[in-house]
Amino acid sequence: MSHSADLSPAERQHAARRAVEDLGGGRDAHAVLRVRCGRSHHVATVFDTALGAVYESSVGPHAHGQRDFVDEPHRASKHGTRYLDLLDADRFTEDSVPAHCECGNHQLSRTELRQAIDSGRHTMQLS
Repeated sequence: MSHSADLSPAERQHAARRAVEDLGGGRDAHAVLRVRCGRSHHVATVFDTALGAVYESSVGPHAHGQRDFVDEPHRASKHGTRYLDLLDADRFTEDSVPAHCECGNHQLSRTELRQAIDSGRHTMQLS
């Protein structure tokens, strides 16, 4: 596989998706950082994978638990979109990554996520 600096955004996201899928059912054990909003809603997770740190979030409306349902009209097809990307960016990759929780949309900084991981934090609380 090419070095991540040589990959297009679509290739980076595809590689990130495969790396997380390769973790299998025990992927929670590989979580190095969990991001929560000020109201403690889940916003995003960073996993340690064979390719390095992978950022995962859900963007758009989605269910919030096993028994929750998307707050949309009957037969609506939107269930949020799973967004994955390699956390470490090259010079052409934007620093911001999208996220969403019940409070709304968020833009997170790759640099701040990396700093939180490097400082040993396991949870990042947004204000």
